[in-house]
Order: sequence, then structure tokens, then C-alpha cells
Amino acid sequence: MNRDLDPADDIVAYNRVAWDSQVRKKNRWTIPASSEEIQRARNDDWRIVLTPEKFVPREWFPDFRASSIEVLCLAGSGGQQAPILAAAGASVTVLDNSPAQLAQDQLVADREGLALKLTLGDMADLSMFENESFDLIFHPCSNSYVPKVLPVWKEAARVMKTGANLLSGIVNPIHYLFDDQLMENGEFKVCHKIPYSDLTSLSSQQRQGLLDDNEPLCFGHTLTDQLGGQVEAGFAITGFFEDRWSECPISDYISSFIATKATKLQ
Repeated sequence: MNRDLDPADDIVAYNRVAWDSQVRKKNRWTIPASSEEIQRARNDDWRIVLTPEKFVPREWFPDFRASSIEVLCLAGSGGQQAPILAAAGASVTVLDNSPAQLAQDQLVADREGLALKLTLGDMADLSMFENESFDLIFHPCSNSYVPKVLPVWKEAARVMKTGANLLSGIVNPIHYLFDDQLMENGEFKVCHKIPYSDLTSLSSQQRQGLLDDNEPLCFGHTLTDQLGGQVEAGFAITGFFEDRWSECPISDYISSFIATKATKLQ
């Protein structure tokens, strides 16, 4: 951990460094798409995820080959979804907080001859983009790394065209109720309240363990902020599914991830 970087003072800066560290650790969400996956996407045989395991229905996407479709991968770099969408025919912009994650997209773009526009930034501040710039926003489970999610929805709505779709992965807040270490041992003990924050909900020892390991810090948002917040920002939720993560013990009992398709109304 950078001892001069206090996450309580600047969570965006802290999580930037932490996700750069995840790239070095080869976190699952930092592994670039293979050449075989890119070739399949060029042949219109592709699938991607918003949540850990279930693929997003193809009918949630426009036909990228029928017309020019501007896509924003919002806090969704890592060399995975964005290059596949570009290979499928979309014009793709990627915004992410982590330079190392963006470098994974650049790696695939260079290797496969793809055009990607890469932007370093905070998902809650899209001021570098004009109003109504995008036909689709693809937003995997990344707003669990910001303390407030409502600004993310409002900025997404601003930069989207009317009728465009926002595809979002969401961590069900039930995921944050339980003590992680106890849950790994099969004991489900409710220890935390929602909304949840690694900054304030954990013991000082637990939090220090995350900092020492350069782990990104998480926030568990209410469903009112996650789903109701999309509606408040001007979206209608027009698609929905739940997903599980087999590596997480809670998935034996309940789906702890949500994906939404939200259409901008005006």
C-alpha cells in the first residue's frame, strides 16, 4: 500500500492504485480476451458478461453491423468486453479509473488491429463527453467501488441518446450483510448494515488487511439507489436478470448479482 494515500481522503485515487495492483496479480477481471474470442466476434459469434457467470442476452444489444453504434464501456476496462464489442462492429470508447486496466484494452487493440478510444477517469464524472454522445453504455459490476452511485446514473443519462440502453451489473446488497471470513467457513452471521462501506463497516484490523494487500475497497448500495436511482435519472428498466457467483458461498442460497437493461426515456 502507498502509505501516503489515505482512502478516506480520496477513494478514487486509492482504488486506481488498487486496481493497477489487481492487474499485476492477474485478477480474473484483468485477463484480456484471446485472439480466438476476437475472431469469433468478427464472425458475429460472441458473448460477454455484466455479472460473474451469466451471459448478457444478445437481444439486449443493437445490431452493430447494421449502423454505426457508439458504445461507452463505463468503468469496464481490462481487455475483455470492449475489444469484443469493437470486433463485433461497434465504435467503442472505454472509460476507467485504472491505467493498468486500460493498458489491457490497448494490448488487445494493438494485437488485433482494433480501434478503441481509451479515457482515464472517474465513472461519476463524464464531463469529458458531450451530451447525448452514446447509443449504448455497458457498465459491469463496478459501481461497488464508488461511495455514491446516483451520480453515476445521472452522468450516464446525460451522455446517452434518447432511447439508448444502459446495461448494468449490480451487486445485490445482501452480499455485504455477512462477515466474509466467517462466510468462507460456512457461517452466515449478519454483521453489517446497508448501505455498506469497507471504510466504516469493517473492523480496523479487517480494513488494514485490505489496505496491506492493495485490495480495492467496496461499497454496498441500497436497491433504492441502484434500481430506483436509474429510474430517478430518467431510465425505464426494460430488462432484468439475476446471477450467482459459484466462488461465493452465498450463491448456494441466493443470487447475489443483478443485471439491468435501462432505456433512457428523454
